[in-house]
Order: sequence, then C-alpha cells, then structure tokens
Amino acid sequence: MKTKATVRLKFPSEQKLQTVLNSLKPEVSSPATTRARTILKEEDGSLVLRVEANDTVALRASLNAYLRWINSILNVLEVLEAP
Repeated sequence: MKTKATVRLKFPSEQKLQTVLNSLKPEVSSPATTRARTILKEEDGSLVLRVEANDTVALRASLNAYLRWINSILNVLEVLEAP
C-alpha cells in the first residue's frame, strides 16, 4: 500500500529556511532506504516536506527522521546565535 504525507513548516527567517534546505539536500539526494521517497522544497516562505512510502512503517520512520533533523538544525542555529 502506498502512503504519503505532507508537512508544511513556517520559519522565522528566510536564512534559517535556506540553511535547513541546504543541510538536508544530501539526505534527500541519496536516501538510506528505497522504501520511502522524500521531497523538500520552499513554498511561500515555508518548508514543505513530502514523504511517499511503500508502507506506514516506512512513512513514520522517514517523517520522524526528517522532523528530528530539522529540529536539530534549528537547535544548533539557536546555540550559534546565543551571545
């Protein structure tokens, strides 16, 4: 069964959005598994994460991984911006 999900995330700045997109490009271009396919793009100032997977387990795993990576990138940026 083919499953898919779309997540739209707003960012406080264009710079943070671009940083997240650029940071995740290597993972999108060569995924660890063929069970799920991910598309990341910018749309109206938001990050759009689209995941298509062969099953719900692969869909959940991919979504969790990308959302954790995005959160980690934002945490690193926050630490770098701290005085």
